[in-house]
Amino acid sequence: MSVAPPALHPGSGIPGLRLIPTLELEGCRQMAIDAWLLNHSLEVDPPVEPVLRFYRWSRPTLSLGFHQRLIEPHWLHLAEQGVLQLVRRPSGGRAVLHAGELTYALIWPAAPARRRQAYQLACEWLCLGFAAIGLPLVSGSETASGRDSSCFASATAADLIHPCGAKRIGSAQLWRRGHLLQHGSILIDPPGELWRQVFGMAPPALPPLPLAIEELEQVFLLSARRHLPFAASRPWQTRELSMAEWDAVDAWEPRYRLSPETAYCFPEAAASEL
Repeated sequence: MSVAPPALHPGSGIPGLRLIPTLELEGCRQMAIDAWLLNHSLEVDPPVEPVLRFYRWSRPTLSLGFHQRLIEPHWLHLAEQGVLQLVRRPSGGRAVLHAGELTYALIWPAAPARRRQAYQLACEWLCLGFAAIGLPLVSGSETASGRDSSCFASATAADLIHPCGAKRIGSAQLWRRGHLLQHGSILIDPPGELWRQVFGMAPPALPPLPLAIEELEQVFLLSARRHLPFAASRPWQTRELSMAEWDAVDAWEPRYRLSPETAYCFPEAAASEL
């Protein structure tokens, strides 16, 4: 069963920006969706459509960067005990605990080649969305350290922090032939006890949010419509994954599923990051 090409804006020949409705699924399935969407953007003859989606995780999950070697032994014990699930992301970076958060993913065909610039442009709508609710964010300035196993232990230029220094959003990228997947974790209400179990420290001391998660999604969507660099000239199309697309995603899912037995089996393909 083939996957349909992107819908075009009538009379313009320009593909719309696709918004996939929010999904709550297991982590390996969410990672497979993101990876397949990027791969599919390479397979479709131009024009291709950018894609934006938000998603949640059906249970607490620890995602590891594609080539992350620093795996804490107690993470495997937590997975064995059923406290959390383990998955490997298609993108780079370090471990992220997906609990009490909202994840976004952006597929950007023909993104700017300079990756720092791409990060800035792909994060601006999030900065402006938080500014709209009175919580400004700025980019981090630290250098990534291989000593830290947690993504939220430091804040690089790929991350967004509050003026007090607390990190709100951690993002990572995967590039394929000039096409970009950027996805990231937006902390909403991270669970302190589980965070300490996983990372041995408390979660970031974040300012309280004035809105529920569903209302925040709407704020972010409005900001994306206004401020994503390619959004103003494109019609938005809300479109669920089709049956053919789900079938295609299924084939990608096993490569991101981790267990205590497979955690140290490192993939060969390279993931790109800042």
